[in-house]
Amino acid sequence: MILESERRQVVAHAAELAELTPARTGNLSVREGDAFAITPTGVPYDSFDVAETPVVGVDGEQREGEMAPSSEVPMHSAIYRREDVGAIVHTHSPWSTALAVAHQPLPPIHYMIVAVGKEVPVAEYAPYGSDQLAANIVAAMDEAGSTASFIENHGLVVTAPDLETALENTHHVESLARLYLETRSAGLEPRRLSDDQLETVLEKFESYGQ
Repeated sequence: MILESERRQVVAHAAELAELTPARTGNLSVREGDAFAITPTGVPYDSFDVAETPVVGVDGEQREGEMAPSSEVPMHSAIYRREDVGAIVHTHSPWSTALAVAHQPLPPIHYMIVAVGKEVPVAEYAPYGSDQLAANIVAAMDEAGSTASFIENHGLVVTAPDLETALENTHHVESLARLYLETRSAGLEPRRLSDDQLETVLEKFESYGQ
């Protein structure tokens, strides 16, 4: 069985998507070398096992797994071809998607934004599952220096070195999107952190944790 460890990670963490995205609209993947394990298409997140978990090459071709992969394989594979990342999480999380449909980036209103960069940009719309969508996402992230991006009228994509970090940062972005929108809905204008303030946070984060 190829990519057994990565497939086990997908199975172990797929149910977390249910906390982030409606019905079966999210997907996640974990990469090793020139291939990645990804959630299957159109099934509940807790209804597949390791052997059923699809493995796909960065060329987009399925290599193993009893189930068909997510319809977003072209997006995942194209991002992996363009970016040196180890995991991708894609959701239609409500607060993030609210900003996506408004074509509104998430500014640095709280220091935890540095988990993904200094802002969350918005990638130009393209049909789901397309190589063009992946190109737009990568362009938006590269321009903003971010590891996450909203997608116009679609949702959120977060990349990271590993799946646990990608999921954690997806939660961070969703929480900050909610904070931003709730502050504005209260008639208040969120104040932005300066670039110098963000750089200080980045320096402190280098020694954060165990």
